[in-house]
Amino acid sequence: MAGTQNPATLAKFRDSRCRASEQVICQALTGNFRAEHLFALRQAVELYDTYQAKIADCDTELERVLSELNAGREIPTASLPKKRNRSRQKNEPTADIHSALFTLAGGVDLTQIHGLGPYSALRIVAEVGTDMSRWPTVKHFTSWLTLSPGNKISGGKVLSSRTRRSTNRATSLLRIAAVNVGKTSTALGAFYRRLAARIGKAKAVTATARKIAVLFYNTLRHGAAYKDPGADYYEERFRRRTIDNLRRRAGALGFSLIASEPAVDGVS
Repeated sequence: MAGTQNPATLAKFRDSRCRASEQVICQALTGNFRAEHLFALRQAVELYDTYQAKIADCDTELERVLSELNAGREIPTASLPKKRNRSRQKNEPTADIHSALFTLAGGVDLTQIHGLGPYSALRIVAEVGTDMSRWPTVKHFTSWLTLSPGNKISGGKVLSSRTRRSTNRATSLLRIAAVNVGKTSTALGAFYRRLAARIGKAKAVTATARKIAVLFYNTLRHGAAYKDPGADYYEERFRRRTIDNLRRRAGALGFSLIASEPAVDGVS
């Protein structure tokens, strides 16, 4: 738009994250720069700058509102836990919302729950608030989020246990968090992957979202600090639980479960 139309010069502005090489981008920029195309590009860039300015205004307003909400709150005596290494979320505010969220939540750090960053946790708080006493138990909370089975019972028989449809934005955020945590080497990630392999990804997302909702509720209601035990711990605990179930079933049938001896010198 400034008159520079040399492909080699323009290709030098290539982002380091771009998969295409500078030579490929240079070839893509080789062409005719027609006046109407440059006009349309100028309009798009001006609109982009306008939207970025409006987003910055929203960030400023968000920072002001958080300060207003925390004005009458007691400053937590506990120090803010170290932020976990994670990539910045798309459209995450530039303001420091982590410390503001820590004060708003009453001195508990919701971002220690894997899958929840400061921005996503703040968005969930905006939907459900910080007073979890409105739900007597965590089961009431997960039922309100429609993350619990919606059992349809007739004549004492369960006809269906599918979760209900919902437009709850907090539920959508928890489902997104469940998908993201499924890619991590954490206990929640191992839980998601095990269920996805057994019952499918859709049901695994719902079950993992419910687990995150339970941790969210317990953190705000009871101040329970979440500490991830790790994927290896979860897998080992699941293995022990499976073995205990097998021993119980074998005992009920009159059998005993005996572990096989490891092979020694090629002899089993």
